[in-house]
Amino acid sequence: MISVKNVTLSFGKRVLFDEVNLNFLKGNCYGVIGANGAGKSTFLKILSGEIEPNKGTVEITAGERMSVLKQNHFEFDEVTVLNTVLMGNKKLWEVGKERDAIYAKEDFTEADGMRAGELEAEYGEMGGYTAESDAGVLLGDLGVKEEMHQILMKDISGSLKVRVLLAQALFGNPDILLLDEPTNDLDVETIGWLENFLGDYENIVIVVSHDRHFLDAVCTHVADVDRSKIQIFTGNYSFWYESSQLMARQLSDKNKKMEEKRKDLLDFIARFSANASKSKQATSRKKALEKLVVEDIQPSNRKYPGIIFKQLREVGNQILNVEKLEKSNEGRKLFTDISFSVNKGDKIAFLSRDHMALTTFFEVINGEVDADSGKLEWGTTVTKAYLPNDNAQFFEDKTLHLMDWLRQYVPPHVTDVDEPFLRGFLGKMLFSGDDIMKKTAVLSGGEKVRCMVSRMMLQDPNVLVLDEPTNHLDLESIQAFNESMINFKGVVLFTTHDHTFMQSVANRIIEITPKGVIDRLMTFDEYLADDRVKALREEYYGEGVPA
Repeated sequence: MISVKNVTLSFGKRVLFDEVNLNFLKGNCYGVIGANGAGKSTFLKILSGEIEPNKGTVEITAGERMSVLKQNHFEFDEVTVLNTVLMGNKKLWEVGKERDAIYAKEDFTEADGMRAGELEAEYGEMGGYTAESDAGVLLGDLGVKEEMHQILMKDISGSLKVRVLLAQALFGNPDILLLDEPTNDLDVETIGWLENFLGDYENIVIVVSHDRHFLDAVCTHVADVDRSKIQIFTGNYSFWYESSQLMARQLSDKNKKMEEKRKDLLDFIARFSANASKSKQATSRKKALEKLVVEDIQPSNRKYPGIIFKQLREVGNQILNVEKLEKSNEGRKLFTDISFSVNKGDKIAFLSRDHMALTTFFEVINGEVDADSGKLEWGTTVTKAYLPNDNAQFFEDKTLHLMDWLRQYVPPHVTDVDEPFLRGFLGKMLFSGDDIMKKTAVLSGGEKVRCMVSRMMLQDPNVLVLDEPTNHLDLESIQAFNESMINFKGVVLFTTHDHTFMQSVANRIIEITPKGVIDRLMTFDEYLADDRVKALREEYYGEGVPA
């Protein structure tokens, strides 16, 4: 168990946490959620002892081992991949080192023999004799092949380092597992493996993630960081979000009787608790929800952006035709023989194992980069709005206030442009009051994306092109963007790592592979489960393509 008692932390006048009291119990997985800057990662550092609070304590049950997903990708550069994982169990690693040092002595004494015997017993009890094979299996499950295990960490790619450090954190069945954004740089198959691993994990897991599908799959509880406090609620992210929204509506509905409100809440709890899968973690989620009392549900204090796209006109029958597009970069083929047509009602998710191929493809269809060969043609009725992966070019002028920044993107068809008009678009994206006088130089990554969305809403588009729209956004903005795309009546072409966004928005999947496209009219989950698609992916990618 972890007990957090009266923890307070401030940086100057800013109070991050104020008198936080929590207990984290064995058998539960806690998803730490909160707005960008609320202190989620800082809270994990307090739990791990990396940061000392101004006041209060963190107490861990005696004898329990804590493991933390390392964020410093260069810390183990001079260590082999396999040994990096083994070092995840610090005590086991130190016992093994001491034992090996004794055996390496030239003047081996009787006392050394006694000590070596003690260490051998301790090493065996901790699973030392199967440690290397256990670590090897873990690495293999995370997509790190056996031929990489004896290579130094400095000689492998950044994406592989992420997997090795994740294996290090998971190694040796720690009693407490702290994971800060564990799904970053993982493909969908590896994320699925991690969901299953944590779903069956019987100890304490505390995880920070912006991946709602992942939080839903693994969490039994949500720890909500808001207004310098942290509250723990039963259920996964979707349960927390939907129940808090339902409670807010219940509180505002003065015409409904209390008994009717209570029945609605109980029906809601019953519906969620019935949707349990086969994993142990899902079973514990179901039991936790069945024990939940209505009074434990609280309305959220969060503010959600108002992302509303209105079409100036409906798109015509010809939207986008792409024929045999090819593009290389510094001699490396990014994509070849890309051909497809976009139809009315399409919401197309684009996939690729090569992230550069996707971003370059989006730049090509938006006229930012020329293809090496092939052609594309947009329909004359199309009004598109583009959200690029890299928005730096839009913020090169650091002196502009947000109001003036947005003013320069007002389209010709909008004639009545005054301060209330621009305030309205910025306000929808939670820039209110004096926020609109912020200069672009001081904007965070998430604030820049919200500015870009304000700019896009101004265009009244009927086609949206989105390259990783959830990057840099907090869960509230991601949720709002997701719901906006579900409700949008126009065409959406997008790519994202967010599983829930992909599954809930896309009705068609196009995967860009080294040998052309796979194009299927189906949802993302159907695409992943389709045996014919699996065979094609294996054929098109072959060996040696990054996962």
